[in-house]
Amino acid sequence: MITKILCLFIVVCSLIGFSNSSIVEKYIFSPYIIKHYRQHYRFLSHAFFHANWLHLFLNVWILWSFGTILEEYNYPLFFGEKMGKIYFLVLFTGGIYASSIAEYIKNRNNPHYASLGASGAIEAVIFSFIIINPLQWLYLFFIPMPAWVLGLLFLAFSFYMSRRKLPSDKIGHEAHFWGGIFGIVFTFMIKPSLFLDYVDLIF
Repeated sequence: MITKILCLFIVVCSLIGFSNSSIVEKYIFSPYIIKHYRQHYRFLSHAFFHANWLHLFLNVWILWSFGTILEEYNYPLFFGEKMGKIYFLVLFTGGIYASSIAEYIKNRNNPHYASLGASGAIEAVIFSFIIINPLQWLYLFFIPMPAWVLGLLFLAFSFYMSRRKLPSDKIGHEAHFWGGIFGIVFTFMIKPSLFLDYVDLIF
């Protein structure tokens, strides 16, 4: 239910933003405005607006796919129905903040920097799924591989691209990286036994 509500809210906010750019400007993530005008709500609000239809579709589709499994199957199995939903909501919300902190620190004095979208939170959801289901087969450009392998490749790619800093690259690779890291750390914190499972998997 939480996944469906989040997806619906993201779609509604993004559609409103598509038709009214002034609303997007009010809620977009701007480290400079957050620091100098104390509009701290932007840490959270930017995740519910998207740049274009493709950006919106991919994020909602991925959130729906992975979030449904976590919320309705994995988390209830580990934590029960009520606590599972609470943990899932903390995972999503924490992913938004975790993916924004590095951007804020680096750009808090840059009035030209801004970003939007739920990608960081969605990476937290994806990597929580990967930690719980490491041997689940996923596809990278139609190439099948275990979830944990895909996760490592994605983190390495995001880290590398965040360091290249190409001016033409508008993708928030750093947000992806830290959102994924948060998903891993948070999942190990609420289910420490999974860490021992990974030690067995590696060795």
